[in-house]
Amino acid sequence: MVNAEYDAQSVNSNAQSITSVNSLASLLKEKIQSLPAMIRKRKKPKDYKLRAFTAFLFLVIVFLVGYAYIMYNRKVTSRLYFDHIKFNGVDRLLHILDAKERNVLSGNLGVPLFDSKPFSCKDKPKDGSFCWEWTRQAKLYVNLDSKFTGVSSDEMPSTRCYTFRWESIDENFEPIDCFNIGEERGQWYGGGLTRDADWQLDRATFSFASFISGDIRFNQWSNAVRRYFINSHGVALEVDEATPLHISINEEYPSQFCLKAQHDNFAFINRPTPTTALKYRICTASDMKILHHNLTQKNLWDGLKELDINVIKTMFDEPVWEVTGRSLTDVSISNFTDSVIALGYFRLGHILINEQWQHFVGDYEMDEERFKALNDTINVLHRRGFRISLTIQPFVSTESKNFIELLNKRLLVYERSTAKTIPALTKFKNAPSVGVLDPTNNETIPWLLHKIDKTVKKYLVDSFYLEFGSAYDMPRFYECQSPLLNPDHYKTIFMNRISESMNLLGVSGAISVPRPPAFLNLPKVNSSWEGLQMVITSALNYGIIGYPFIMSGAVGGDYIDFANGTIQEMTSLPEKELYIRWLQLATFLPVLRFTHLPSDYKDERVTEIAKELSAIRQKTVTPILKKYLSDAMNEGLPLVRPLWMLDPHDVACLNVVDEFSVGEQLIVAPILERQKTIREVYLPQGVWKDGVDGSLRKGSRWIHNYRVPDDKIAYFVKMPDNTRF
Repeated sequence: MVNAEYDAQSVNSNAQSITSVNSLASLLKEKIQSLPAMIRKRKKPKDYKLRAFTAFLFLVIVFLVGYAYIMYNRKVTSRLYFDHIKFNGVDRLLHILDAKERNVLSGNLGVPLFDSKPFSCKDKPKDGSFCWEWTRQAKLYVNLDSKFTGVSSDEMPSTRCYTFRWESIDENFEPIDCFNIGEERGQWYGGGLTRDADWQLDRATFSFASFISGDIRFNQWSNAVRRYFINSHGVALEVDEATPLHISINEEYPSQFCLKAQHDNFAFINRPTPTTALKYRICTASDMKILHHNLTQKNLWDGLKELDINVIKTMFDEPVWEVTGRSLTDVSISNFTDSVIALGYFRLGHILINEQWQHFVGDYEMDEERFKALNDTINVLHRRGFRISLTIQPFVSTESKNFIELLNKRLLVYERSTAKTIPALTKFKNAPSVGVLDPTNNETIPWLLHKIDKTVKKYLVDSFYLEFGSAYDMPRFYECQSPLLNPDHYKTIFMNRISESMNLLGVSGAISVPRPPAFLNLPKVNSSWEGLQMVITSALNYGIIGYPFIMSGAVGGDYIDFANGTIQEMTSLPEKELYIRWLQLATFLPVLRFTHLPSDYKDERVTEIAKELSAIRQKTVTPILKKYLSDAMNEGLPLVRPLWMLDPHDVACLNVVDEFSVGEQLIVAPILERQKTIREVYLPQGVWKDGVDGSLRKGSRWIHNYRVPDDKIAYFVKMPDNTRF
């Protein structure tokens, strides 16, 4: 059995051995046969790479040809117009070049347009404009403004201006033009004071808002605006008054300053044209100072008398003493003026009485219950050297006896879409229901002047302060006899018509320069350190947009804004340190205005500081203000100026916001923070005399850690150019 098993195993083993040998031979044969296939497989990747490279090269060629085609078309459509405007009609990209071929402004025009190629307008303009039409959407007209005649020394125009005008074809199309802003694109100034009190507009952030005056506690823009914006690269924007203007900065379109034409149900309800139009002017010059000088309103002398100029000078010389409160009497006025006289170191000036001299707003006559002996009081004040100014307004309380008369004579603003039988009512200060005089009716201003004339003759009133409120104080659905461009247009019409026959000391708001000697009031500010800082920002802003004669609010602030949002008139004394720093700043402004007197603190130190500041104003400030009065009257240049108006090429001057100059001869650097006695001071080029210690300091440099005790203010007087240390 053993042998049998052994033989069986041997047979099996031999069979396996034979199979194994055959398998090896077969495997070797397969390997040899597969060798060409492996070689082919090794060659295939090389072939694939070649094909991939060929395909890639083909795609690159297609891309380059396509890119060249696109760039060629852009080159064809992007042309140079009037030698200094590059515009691509397809992408609507705009580049404005200055005289040195520098790109000073770029942007995107017609942002809401569908992407399409424009065509030249069929009806070519006869005024030399270039015109493009986007089918069924809008037309754009661009032209050289030939009205500007400024000429530089090389006989070439020192300032060039171009007009841009969008006309919508589609009634739903609202033109939007956006301009690039940012650190490398210069600093923007102008327009007015924003809600966040931005000195440089390019640092602001807000969505599209109607460009009308308002209260910056609640609205985007302050009490005075103007459609004028200027950039440190020497380029400016001026928007046409008829444009229903909305502005956005850094919001819907980041890093862009956008203009939008849009009609709405309040600010821009009236349509001077059937379709929406956006019109503005872009101007360039070699630098911002030259440009601003060429674009300011020239010659404010028209129709002025020598008496008017004397009034301006008295505003420089003498403070405005504002009598406030809801329960005024002739006794309270007399007591207040006695306190003014007792000071002894301030000159007497204008007594400004708020609207509470009337029983109801719009009575336009003295409340004889509270002012029984006002005739005698005013006679005494005149003999002492005071001038009397009353506050009036275009609002008439429904409780006033004049309201019914005005209603019957149809001299009020009426509700829209009525038969002019329902007056449009609004709220004004403490009067819950008031009507509004309609200055577009030719009978309204004569009616008002007749009422006012009685008061003037009876009480020998010297002038009036015109309190408009803001555009938002107009009734929501207002309608005048003649259409207004916007609610602010009301101010211009009213002011122009009444100033021809009435002496105006000041106005509370404006969109155009008030006729001198009227001063524009700066926005009311909170009695706080933030409010003090806003005084400088608003003064600089209003000067830049064309208001040379400005009147700041009261020393110490106009109201108290509590943390819970409650706002209260200033009845208590401001914080002492705040009052001192405020008085120091106000000493260098065109008009010094008080509601609280230094003597109210019953502090000898406050009195001594006020005496010293009064001497500085009389000796240094007032003469400089009078010197630069001619600049304001002839050239429209501000009295209070940003440092860049002294040197527009100095980068430091562009960014300083807590200093200002009076004319070009006086630099003021006040303290604007609590318990601070050290600050940084920058002086523009030149030699300056320190007003505190009398030392001479060289300009174009910073003074670090400059010490300013609480009884001093840093100011520097410009010395002649040949001054040596």
